[in-house]
Amino acid sequence: MTFFESEEDKIKMRGCLDHYWNKGVNLYLDGILCTPSQVIEKYCLNEDMIYMADYVLDESGKLVELRYDRVTNQ
Repeated sequence: MTFFESEEDKIKMRGCLDHYWNKGVNLYLDGILCTPSQVIEKYCLNEDMIYMADYVLDESGKLVELRYDRVTNQ
């Protein structure tokens, strides 16, 4: 089992990430700059991890970064 419920979910997320990437939004996974493919691959490899998306805006309100960080219980 992977993070994605179905192959369709994986394709949808990839489409969203590609859209942001093509608009110049930087994508990060655990603080590392990644391509959409790398984010998808790492999501699949870390199937037991929970990630939270953080949308980073510039001073004008434009989305400039999308960060996925692992959520841990502390």
